[in-house]
Amino acid sequence: MSNYSESGVDVPSEEKAMICFKHHIMESFKNVDSHKAGYVHEDLGYFANIIQIAGNLCLAVSADGVGTKLLIAQMIDKYDTVGIDCIAMNVNDIICVGARPISFLDYIALEFPKIKLLNELGKGLKKGAELAGITIPGGETAQVKDMLKGLKELSGFDIAGTSIGIVDKEDVIDGSKVAEGDYILGIPSSGLHSNGYSLVRKIFFKDHRYSIDRYFPELGKSLGEELITPTTIYVKAIMEIIDAGVEIHALANITGDGLLNILRVKNKKVNFLIKDLPEVPIFSLIQKLGKLDDETMFTVFNMGIGFCIVLPKYKNIREACRILDKYNLEHELLGYVEKGDNKLLIPSKNLQGQERYFIKC
Repeated sequence: MSNYSESGVDVPSEEKAMICFKHHIMESFKNVDSHKAGYVHEDLGYFANIIQIAGNLCLAVSADGVGTKLLIAQMIDKYDTVGIDCIAMNVNDIICVGARPISFLDYIALEFPKIKLLNELGKGLKKGAELAGITIPGGETAQVKDMLKGLKELSGFDIAGTSIGIVDKEDVIDGSKVAEGDYILGIPSSGLHSNGYSLVRKIFFKDHRYSIDRYFPELGKSLGEELITPTTIYVKAIMEIIDAGVEIHALANITGDGLLNILRVKNKKVNFLIKDLPEVPIFSLIQKLGKLDDETMFTVFNMGIGFCIVLPKYKNIREACRILDKYNLEHELLGYVEKGDNKLLIPSKNLQGQERYFIKC
């Protein structure tokens, strides 16, 4: 049986190490005169932090990268989708606070500035910006050969970025209005998105020694094609739902920690009951080959749901679904909200989730 720590990702140690780190970062809030700029959110664990800069105008900011999915790109020598991933991982967080993404800045570290690599990275960033409706007004590249080693000669690279959005202070969505009886509407992911790849690579390439071009009938494609599928960008659909006046109580980007991300909402006196989930071949295959328990699967992976909308009243669901249909985004009612103490309940899997872990009920 595989587990996340054996693949090189030690979450408990990270949590301990981050305590002191976050303390120092939070101290930086004292550096700005509160009369000139205020922090609507001081929770570094929320999807995006919000800075009030003038009147009710606020900036939403988020930073993220693509992780070891980049090693899959190196294995198949294809780099024109990871730029989409990088933008998606950022802008999908920005919209969770009700902000409209406007710009993205990238940072690319290179073992060597290969023309093919940078050309395809540029194509992906361009496509991601188009899908998100944003600009890329700048960025930075660095040649750090002594720090990066790729799977192939001079192929090592890393990409990360920061997205900026705008929102009126009165329109910020932080989950404080989530209440008993709210509905949870789920939008499917395009697959793994950009999370859990260290564990996935261990299972497929170390434990089972499959080749990247191994064809799996249950996937209907090769392993490489499945694993390089870019992250869905939900910006335009979610922004149109907001602009249509649909009452939204919470938005959640389902990334690392899976559906547990929904527990970030400000109201901690509710539980989220998940009654229906899709069956997605790639996750079934990972669980079978890795002999993973449900707790691990639902903590590491999105399990087929890439984004969640929490809404009151059924009329809001109808309007949200109409707009999602317009953007050809599938959707399904996953469950509802009940009174509780900030837990995620999945009865069909006998799971109860809190913070960054699941336990058997």
